[in-house]
Amino acid sequence: MALILNLESATQVCSVSISNNGEVVAIKEHHGEYAHAEKLTVFVSDVLKQAGLTMDRLHAISVSMGPGSYTGLRIGVSAAKGFCYALDIPLIAVSTLQQMALSAALKLKNTSPDVLFCPMIDARRMEVYCAVFNKENVLIQEIEAKIIQDDSFNDLLARNKIYFFGDGSQKCKDLLGANPNAFFLNEVYPSSATMAPLAENSFNKRMFVDTAYFEPYYLKDFVSTVPKKKF
Repeated sequence: MALILNLESATQVCSVSISNNGEVVAIKEHHGEYAHAEKLTVFVSDVLKQAGLTMDRLHAISVSMGPGSYTGLRIGVSAAKGFCYALDIPLIAVSTLQQMALSAALKLKNTSPDVLFCPMIDARRMEVYCAVFNKENVLIQEIEAKIIQDDSFNDLLARNKIYFFGDGSQKCKDLLGANPNAFFLNEVYPSSATMAPLAENSFNKRMFVDTAYFEPYYLKDFVSTVPKKKF
């Protein structure tokens, strides 16, 4: 049993929770514009108050490892490392796509056992960060940055129903939606709530990452752009 602080900052969602034995006891989330730099540490303070805890009671910190927003991931991982160093507790990395797949599987727990889940995070234009998981949350198609075309996932769609979701899925609907085995879910997003059971499992198995050397899973190199001028 462990008290774990879970930090999610891989997308526009800023989510912080505290879990006890894998069950969420306090959570705070923001959906909308990127605001991780302003809100993440404030949310940490808020959930500690909600749970009636102080930082020195925590057994570990878990952080969403990506893929996702370069800046968001840096903010989350930097905060997680700082807490781990200050408290001398271990760091747990949770796959952003895996916890999204778990959320969808829990939402559709009465579906057939051969259904598949494909979380998609927007990576600009027609590219998404995605992977495919089965109902048991086991990875069956590796995480990749994928340019979606009308024949994407044809091999899997020929044999399985696939649920697509996440902020990258809606732009793929016109290309993939004609297949009768393709389904699209709304309101499935990265959340520290679904990080909790995965973090607990890692804690129990002592699956920690090296706090000093851990880096987020960016998947693609960071490319800076010049902001458009506003007149």
